Amino acid sequence: MNNTYDDSARTAIPVWKRYTLTVTEAAEYYHIGEGKLRSIAEEHKSDDFIIFNGNRVLFKREKFEEYLDRVAVI
Repeated sequence: MNNTYDDSARTAIPVWKRYTLTVTEAAEYYHIGEGKLRSIAEEHKSDDFIIFNGNRVLFKREKFEEYLDRVAVI
């Protein structure tokens, strides 16, 4: 029996279908700088679109899009 794990058999979930995005993924997806996203996360720690996994910041994609739709300036 071969227990070798084959990464090529695993399919990646497209960014637009993911529930959460890392800062790097969100920066690429929304065309917002990583520094700006980190400052948004710090300013909105208790808001519904931010999740902290240890020291890693995750953005709830759909909730963050709702936030972006509401604000005029970021």
